[in-house]
Amino acid sequence: MHSKPLVLVTHPMPEDWIAPLLEQTRVVVGPAGRPGVDPSLAPYFPEVEGLYTWLTDRVDDALLSQMPRLRVVSNFAVGVDNIDLEACTRRGIPVGHTPGVLTDAVADLTWALILAITRGIFPAARDAREGRWGMWAPTQWLGVDLQGKTLGIVGLGQIGQAVARRARGFGMRVLYTSRKAKPEAERELGAQRVPLETLLSESDVVSLHVPLTPETRRMIDEEALRRMKPTAYLVNMARGGVVDTGALVRALQEGWIAGAALDVTDPEPLPPDHPLYRLPNCVITPHIGSATRETRKAMALLACENLLLGLQGKPLRHCANPEVYDHLRRS
Repeated sequence: MHSKPLVLVTHPMPEDWIAPLLEQTRVVVGPAGRPGVDPSLAPYFPEVEGLYTWLTDRVDDALLSQMPRLRVVSNFAVGVDNIDLEACTRRGIPVGHTPGVLTDAVADLTWALILAITRGIFPAARDAREGRWGMWAPTQWLGVDLQGKTLGIVGLGQIGQAVARRARGFGMRVLYTSRKAKPEAERELGAQRVPLETLLSESDVVSLHVPLTPETRRMIDEEALRRMKPTAYLVNMARGGVVDTGALVRALQEGWIAGAALDVTDPEPLPPDHPLYRLPNCVITPHIGSATRETRKAMALLACENLLLGLQGKPLRHCANPEVYDHLRRS
């Protein structure tokens, strides 16, 4: 009989990132190189008590039914759209996630992409590298000023607020839309809450920071894109599914909007032959919003903390399905 609970870490992680698990549990690590929970781990499923997942791992009824001893799922991400929360709650399994620690890293990359797309940094750098930098000319590689322009933030959570805070340094007017008003954030940031339709039609840059839910899936569709100014830019730091990819391709090809910068795509990863890569008014990065050494390690350790708290029967530091505790009290 083992004295330590068995924890499944679905993919390899640096040892110092999961050191608390290695010290306090028996850890089985899945293979690298493919999304999802690898079938080779199936022999361990009957004994697994803690599951440490990535956003590429689908946790659903089919998987949960093979893990009768599972007590906690800890997701190495803020979003939990890869996890069936209802199925976990029904089984009394809390689901941990990692908000907060990646806020500044994602907000910084948001602004990197805003500047990249509005100033045409990537096409200009490519032209310089490929020998198309000739005599200086006043009309070459022209971008647009941000001073005095309007930034529309869709979803004023922690990341959205951090993006808005940075916008003040650029002298931008800030609009936002969210399910609930944020009066304290409005006072601090000078942001104004408006309906989505107004935000789309008035913003020069639209930045997406909402979770992927049935309500937000493809919220930026053809109708939404046509509401935007032809001089406006779209930035997606949320989830790829928030944007209708086919509609975005047409919007960029036909000039409904001026450009787009995407850290997330639908599908993800985006196939290398996808038309978005061939468009000069589109910048794509491979889901690197939280990709700093400090942030990723902090996320990993927070995911460890959530998992260990769940194994101890204690409330998680960040729980995506807090209603599970009501369910557990009733059962």
